[in-house]
Amino acid sequence: MTVGVIGAGAWGTALAQALVSDGSNVVIWAREAELVSEINSAHSNSLFLPGAQLSPQIRATGDLADFADVPVLLAVVPAQFLALVLSALPQYPRDLVLCAKGIEAGTGRLMSDVALAAAPSASLAVLSGPTFAHEVAAGLPTAVTLACSGGEAQWARLSPLLARPMLRPYYSDDVIGAEVGGAVKNVLAIACGVVDGLGLGQNARAALIARGYAEMLRFGLARGARGDTLSGLCGLGDLVLTCSSTSSRNFSLGKALGEGMSAAEALSGKNSVAEGAATAPVLADLAQRDGIDMPIVEAVCRLLAGEAPASHVVANLLARPLRAEQGEAS
Repeated sequence: MTVGVIGAGAWGTALAQALVSDGSNVVIWAREAELVSEINSAHSNSLFLPGAQLSPQIRATGDLADFADVPVLLAVVPAQFLALVLSALPQYPRDLVLCAKGIEAGTGRLMSDVALAAAPSASLAVLSGPTFAHEVAAGLPTAVTLACSGGEAQWARLSPLLARPMLRPYYSDDVIGAEVGGAVKNVLAIACGVVDGLGLGQNARAALIARGYAEMLRFGLARGARGDTLSGLCGLGDLVLTCSSTSSRNFSLGKALGEGMSAAEALSGKNSVAEGAATAPVLADLAQRDGIDMPIVEAVCRLLAGEAPASHVVANLLARPLRAEQGEAS
């Protein structure tokens, strides 16, 4: 069976490379004509995944019509462009696996809501977890959550197609939990980068991860997610990974903010997307609307908007009233 990958960024390219490892046919869509040519002729992606030698079995295309009857598609375009791309996709009763992590700006929609509106005939699933693209492309061991809206029947269809010896999916039917974990952790990774940029140390980073997870949990539970999902690979696992390395685009953005750069300066000239920058303001608005306390997310928003230097924002967080660690008051 042919598997389609929509989006030839770092993560989409890495997934394509992983999926062809057992001889499967993989077609990947890229917006840039020159990238289509490079993948097909040189078997490389110097724009988004430099240094990786891609399998010649990966075929690139710039025409979404080539996916007209492909039964399984992985949507790996940035969250803010998912609606636009899926609306141009030929309708077909397929499995559509959402791999973007974010919340749509302007509407507050999760990616499953976006996909449901743009591709109503598709059966939706979410692939999320602690993944650095360059490690997946290199064939290093990776575990992810595969949350299936169609339950175990959809899992039975998809898991044999996506699992590889070095890419291990774990089943969930909590689509909302998988989406919330991936979206919120991007924003928290920016905050952890700020801690690193300010040189505040490992203690502060660990504290921020723990308190950030509490915010993720509060928001997720309010949206109908399950706590066990958010404590797993697509929540806490992904949070720990992206809050500890400059391989994370969101962490790198935060580190630059902590070192004194403006958001515009830190984001300029980048080929890849730091999803947390677009997610932070809409996440903060949703939390405020629903009465969910997310002070770290609000602090990231102030930094991205340039309302105060990083040192002042951190000082305000540390000056918050003392309270119990657990429960609604935390």
